[in-house]
Amino acid sequence: MKWLPLLALVLAAAPAASLTPPQEEQTIAVPGFADFMVVDGDSVWATNRGRVERWSRAGKLAETAMTRPCGAMAIASGALWVADCREGTLNRIDLKTAKLITAVPTGIANPKGELNVVAGAGSIWVASEDAGKIARVDPATNQVTATIAVDPSTYYLAFGLGALWAVSSVHQSLQQIDPATNQVVKRVKLGKQPGFLAAGEGAVWVQEQGDGTLARIDPAAGKVSGRVKVGADLMYGDIDTGGGAVWLRTTADQTFAMIDPKSMAIVARLGKASGSGALRYAGSGVWTTAHDLHSLTWWSLNAPRTN
Repeated sequence: MKWLPLLALVLAAAPAASLTPPQEEQTIAVPGFADFMVVDGDSVWATNRGRVERWSRAGKLAETAMTRPCGAMAIASGALWVADCREGTLNRIDLKTAKLITAVPTGIANPKGELNVVAGAGSIWVASEDAGKIARVDPATNQVTATIAVDPSTYYLAFGLGALWAVSSVHQSLQQIDPATNQVVKRVKLGKQPGFLAAGEGAVWVQEQGDGTLARIDPAAGKVSGRVKVGADLMYGDIDTGGGAVWLRTTADQTFAMIDPKSMAIVARLGKASGSGALRYAGSGVWTTAHDLHSLTWWSLNAPRTN
């Protein structure tokens, strides 16, 4: 076992009593390979093979053809923003009509598809070059307005707590980017093979996939302030925050875990292992995908539990 910093490793703290786990309420069959998601009101948009689709609990609402949609998506300025890994573009899709508005030629840093498009500070951000570049796009003009130099192989992004946060798995780094200057202002050393991240609940949260840990980073200090061991590894999962919790989609052991952001205790392990997929918190519940099972599941935070 690789030793993690003793000061930062949290294994047995008690969770907050007010955190109530959701329960699985509805699983929807989704043909193809539904994967990454973004919440749109009471529905979600999901990437699929050759298309993006909008789903609600009542069924599919819309779809838009794309060559190869990939990575996590963003919603801003009345549009869905999604990377096309084959075309090397950032595609803007109208939320009301599901029509492609434009494809911005940004380049895509990771054509294999593990990356994020995020919105913040009036802009859309996407990792655009494997050598270490992030493109900043103005939704008013659909033009790249800045290119930010970052560590090579930076693919994973999150926006929150007043900054853009970017992870390079190869360099094991979390980089804080000031949107006022388009410059990296802090770097934090991470554990083995860091991946997807989220900024919320007072901290930045990063999957350390190779170590099987979730790292909590203090945004002001620019340091790791806690870790919790979740499993042998956290490969090919997803992460989100909201409702007083951190939500961690896993591949092994369970569908996802619910974690108390203060104590870093694992509040609940929910669902059976269902392979790789994504997760998004949606206020009254949580959405998960399981592309190998061709399904989308709604986990309600409002329905009464029976156990």
